[in-house]
Amino acid sequence: QVQLQESGGRLVQAGDSLRLSCVDSGRTFRSNGMGWFRQAPGKEREFVSAISVGGGLTDSADSVKGRFLISRNNRVNTVYLQMNSLKPEDTAVYYCAASRRAGIKIRGDEYDYWGQGTQVTVSS
Repeated sequence: QVQLQESGGRLVQAGDSLRLSCVDSGRTFRSNGMGWFRQAPGKEREFVSAISVGGGLTDSADSVKGRFLISRNNRVNTVYLQMNSLKPEDTAVYYCAASRRAGIKIRGDEYDYWGQGTQVTVSS
């Protein structure tokens, strides 16, 4: 069973950096592709970044490329999202998700498990 718990979200200023973590307390983490999504108030959930099972393949939304970096540590069942040069428009609830499907997935409906989310607020 997959149980995802995000942490690391908080209030920061524009230009700051922040690292989000997502721990899977289940036993299938290293078999799942992982992704980060976000949802801002009044907006639809959107894809942020994804990483393959082994960590060798990643993809990110154009809006965060060059600023955000996804990584994973399969020894501790954790996926990370390093966020640099944060902007007010990055303000959102950030969710991690796990997919049992092979490859990089960027659509939310390709993910099978979701965390509760962590709030990131970037002030100008």
